[in-house]
Amino acid sequence: MFEVGEYIIYGNHGVCRVEDIGNIDIPGIDRSKKCYTLQPVFSKASTLYTPVDNDKVLMRRVMTNEEAQELLEKVPDIPLLWIENEKQREEVYKKALKSHDGTNWIKIIKTLYVRRQERLSQGKKLTYTDEKYLNIAKNCLYGELSIALDMEKDKVEDLINERLEQLNLV
Repeated sequence: MFEVGEYIIYGNHGVCRVEDIGNIDIPGIDRSKKCYTLQPVFSKASTLYTPVDNDKVLMRRVMTNEEAQELLEKVPDIPLLWIENEKQREEVYKKALKSHDGTNWIKIIKTLYVRRQERLSQGKKLTYTDEKYLNIAKNCLYGELSIALDMEKDKVEDLINERLEQLNLV
């Protein structure tokens, strides 16, 4: 069970702060069930409520500072997800995102960094699908690293971009 004030990853909503734990009075929800009241950190527009024992949506603690540092150290060694077939590539991206794993998010970001550079050299832009999955992976990764490293989200993006540029992937 998570604690009030703790940061967690809640499904595709990204980083959320546990605001409260207890019974809630919302029509259609069993009042005897304990629920988390979650506030998405990077989207203040909504509050989320979910049963403490919810097994349908992935909930996990945000990585620690040490885990975040280790992940950043591994960036050069994380392989690309290079798949030529457009449909297969989208399925691989979906699966990587659903894993809610930082290493898989970096695979997407690295792959699409290389793909963007290649397409730019041909006078083309990233496809809509590639752009969509790149943005989702960035939001997931940068949000979590922002909390773990106690750093602004845009500073995390700068840090990752610096690492990618140093790799000379293109």
